[in-house]
Amino acid sequence: MNRVRIVIVGAGFAGYQAARALSRTLRDEAEIVLVNPNDYVLYLPLLPEVAAAVLEPRRVSVSLTQTLPGVRLVLGEVGSVDLDARRIGWTDPEGRRGRMDYDRLVLSVGSVNKLLPIPGVAEHAHGFRGMPEALYLRDHMIRQIELAGATDDPAERAARCTFVVVGAGYTGTEVAAHGVLLTDTLARRSAGLRGAPPPRWLLLDLADRVLPELDRRLSDTADRVLTKRGVDIRTGTSVKEATEDGVVLDTGEFIATRSLIWCVGVRPDPLVADVGLPTERGRLCVDQYLAVPGHPEVLACGDAAAVPDVTRPGQCTPMTAQHAQRQGKVAGRNVAASLGYGTRRPYKHHDLGFTVDLGGLQAAANPLRVPLSGPVAGLVTRGYHLMAMPGNRVRVAADWLIDAVLPPQGVQLGVVRSWAVPLDTEAPERPRVLHTAPGGR
Repeated sequence: MNRVRIVIVGAGFAGYQAARALSRTLRDEAEIVLVNPNDYVLYLPLLPEVAAAVLEPRRVSVSLTQTLPGVRLVLGEVGSVDLDARRIGWTDPEGRRGRMDYDRLVLSVGSVNKLLPIPGVAEHAHGFRGMPEALYLRDHMIRQIELAGATDDPAERAARCTFVVVGAGYTGTEVAAHGVLLTDTLARRSAGLRGAPPPRWLLLDLADRVLPELDRRLSDTADRVLTKRGVDIRTGTSVKEATEDGVVLDTGEFIATRSLIWCVGVRPDPLVADVGLPTERGRLCVDQYLAVPGHPEVLACGDAAAVPDVTRPGQCTPMTAQHAQRQGKVAGRNVAASLGYGTRRPYKHHDLGFTVDLGGLQAAANPLRVPLSGPVAGLVTRGYHLMAMPGNRVRVAADWLIDAVLPPQGVQLGVVRSWAVPLDTEAPERPRVLHTAPGGR
């Protein structure tokens, strides 16, 4: 008799935790298949530190096969879900197509960059959602400082030393906080920039403060730290148009820059809409048990699902890593319960607070609603990340120790080019390729 096959689509926080919960509960009682474009789960909260040359890329990329024993990994990008036939279709990294039937399906495909209809943004901005974008940004910042030091044109030098971040939420704030530390260090080393003003960073958001979705005290701490480092925070401001030479703000001001970093927000993966099931703000509608109405064999979690927030009646849980991790565990347990292993449970979680890493010794945190700032918040923040990471803890801690005593390595590798990480992409976790020869070579 064939074993029940459970297919999990996506290995973000939610998908990874679902796979781990199922592997621990069912062991060899079912076939657990995880379909994901990469062979790692990306610990997204530490990605700004990769861009700032604090952490090496593999530190935040935790092996799926190493940490999920008993789970079969299929490398591929899922492009179709046939609910009637209970079948998915995918394309692997070499362009080959495959199909697979399932008895249970967990959709945890995550999210992609949110686009706004602003002229020139799709052509000249770069997002910050996956490893390729982080590697590109690291090289790009180093390259701009080096090119600025090599030119005799003051206008070009100023433009290359100007960095504009749009979106002062969690990601944009951390990118600006870490980025300004890196570019300041690189500029001080550059002989061609001696006597020149330090690199200029702008952080823009239509909201009235940075970190508008978080507690006011976290916002005030981040604002104070960034301002002290020279970051020009423009609240109530956004981009009206982007060009090759710079950006036009909605105030009419033109900012000459070669660096437009788009951190406005995220939207569910386009696969969610293609499934053809009811959605709410682009996310699959599910019940409190994470099951899709009318299809009890299908569960959704993480950014892909509009999960009812029982702690705030009438609202859905926000798209955060904290919720995704816990929803993944509940999804795994509920799938196991549907096969007779345990009892299914509704999803319920109260926020435990947030941490914002501001680089160096600075951070803002409110664990269990206790507001913290400075080095103490930094220790809490790094301790939280080490506990939350599914692996590589010793390597991450070692990199932090090295960063504390040695300056960052200002070397651009050039492995990810600008055209490989367009803002308008449905797969930020994979760099775009121009051409693949027969056989995938």
